[in-house]
Amino acid sequence: MKYAIIIPDGSADEPQESLHGKTPLQAADVPAMDAVATAGVVGRASNIPETLPPGSDVANLSLLGYDPLQHFTGRAPLEAAAQGIALGPDDWAVRCNLVTIEDQVMRDFTAGHISTEEAADLMKTAQEHLGDERWRFHPGVSYRNLLVYRGEGAEAPFSRHTRTTPPHDLTDKPVLDDYPRGPGSDRLTQLMSDSVALFADHPVNVARRRQGKLPATNVWLWGLGSTPRLQSFAELYGKRGAMITAVDLLRGLAVLIGWQRIEVPGATGYTDTDYAAKGRYAVEALGDFDLVCVHVEATDEASHEGDAVAKVKALEQIDRHIVAPLHQALQSQGAYRILVSPDHPTPLRTKTHSHGFVPFAIAGTGVSPDAATTYDDLTAEKSALALAEGWKLMSFFLG
Repeated sequence: MKYAIIIPDGSADEPQESLHGKTPLQAADVPAMDAVATAGVVGRASNIPETLPPGSDVANLSLLGYDPLQHFTGRAPLEAAAQGIALGPDDWAVRCNLVTIEDQVMRDFTAGHISTEEAADLMKTAQEHLGDERWRFHPGVSYRNLLVYRGEGAEAPFSRHTRTTPPHDLTDKPVLDDYPRGPGSDRLTQLMSDSVALFADHPVNVARRRQGKLPATNVWLWGLGSTPRLQSFAELYGKRGAMITAVDLLRGLAVLIGWQRIEVPGATGYTDTDYAAKGRYAVEALGDFDLVCVHVEATDEASHEGDAVAKVKALEQIDRHIVAPLHQALQSQGAYRILVSPDHPTPLRTKTHSHGFVPFAIAGTGVSPDAATTYDDLTAEKSALALAEGWKLMSFFLG
């Protein structure tokens, strides 16, 4: 039996006036997803417990079959694992976004999708002037970077009561009330404040302003935590898996559950990603693994920008270049199952992640079709198949 999972990140949404009262999934031309729905079942699952923050970290941990109430420790440790940064028992990782804040309003949580090279230059400067042996800035991909605290036997300055706010939850909103709070927050806030003066006349920002681009005004620190201890997927579910993604969060999850990471040239984590390349690499990987998971960030990025047209277009690209060839390849090789599911809703109205159910479709060997013929939010709402604990969907999917 071969398995494939396609995650169109944040694609669950509400009806949009700009889409004539349809949700993005309803408005998109997605015949391959509809074919999965027709051949199998459509249901809905809630991947984020109400007591946890509505982020991709919690949601994807759940979607991959791990109870977030048992295993979630924070987002940054997952991304540290992706970068090969080992965390000791006294260490903490902190997500370090490069952002654009103007007049204390979050203008852009990506600093204009700053390049990886520019970000690395800024992170180097931050380490030279703000870091030390305990506090270490690590460059990542584009605006997504890390700060690591090395405890080395010292009492950690943070705890599970330290509260931070994801910058993508603050788009076009004032940030004054959303700086870190709780244990260790003074140090984090000070680093954020110090980076403003440090970056103001940095050559990277001087050049970006000259080119008409947004500057990276400062770092925004959030998503801190220690490394979670996760049982391998092979031990838990008996399947060897592989992950295709351009996002460090998913790369890190793959590392921690023992999946192979497959890097795809042209995969960007944005709407300009090479969808076709992801599809080709996924089809090729079916020969080497029991389960192949393809995560696509583009739909979530479009939601954060409030761009309904871009969200619909991304869904259509995922359908044509990933779902369609994967489903065809699975059907041609024998026994199989395929799952299409977002991790969480990201409504275009709010431009941020939210709690709530997401639609899923499963087809393949041993799956008796229900009456659904389309894959979308409203079809899922009508289904009697609902999982309030989304992490249990994996067992249902694997059969």
